[in-house]
Amino acid sequence: MDKIAVLIDAENVSKKYIKLIMDEVNEFGTPTYKRVYGDFSNPSVSSWKDVLSTYALTPVIQFNYVKGKNSSDSAIIIDAMDILYSGNVNGFCLVTSDSDFTKLANRLREAGMLVIGMGEKKTPTSLVAACEQFKYLDLLFAEEEEEQLKDLLAGLHPADIAEL
Repeated sequence: MDKIAVLIDAENVSKKYIKLIMDEVNEFGTPTYKRVYGDFSNPSVSSWKDVLSTYALTPVIQFNYVKGKNSSDSAIIIDAMDILYSGNVNGFCLVTSDSDFTKLANRLREAGMLVIGMGEKKTPTSLVAACEQFKYLDLLFAEEEEEQLKDLLAGLHPADIAEL
């Protein structure tokens, strides 16, 4: 079974997708490295703290030294290359909607790695095309919510549904 490094850009992806992310990664192999990158002093990133222990995620705290610049992107790229050369994985899951990772995805594929991308529908086509497979988290999340609603409604009596 493939060993997959999961690198999550928490400044670009909501924590609400974490279960979906890990479920999808498990379809491809075993997640080995599981890292979440971001400036945890930022409220949208600090919300990831709630799921770190549940999914055994390692936070990589990367403060933004200059407003408007994202230091996490560089940290993800450096770690990805370190992991690539460690020889410990067969693939990578890059969780981001940021086109800045297109070159990284291309480089990992050139090295023979499986590259799975995950992000929202807003992801530029360059990153989508650079990945072997790309999963749109917002669409998958909506499908999952729709299925849950159907299951809930299937268990209700028609009179109960009319009250809703």
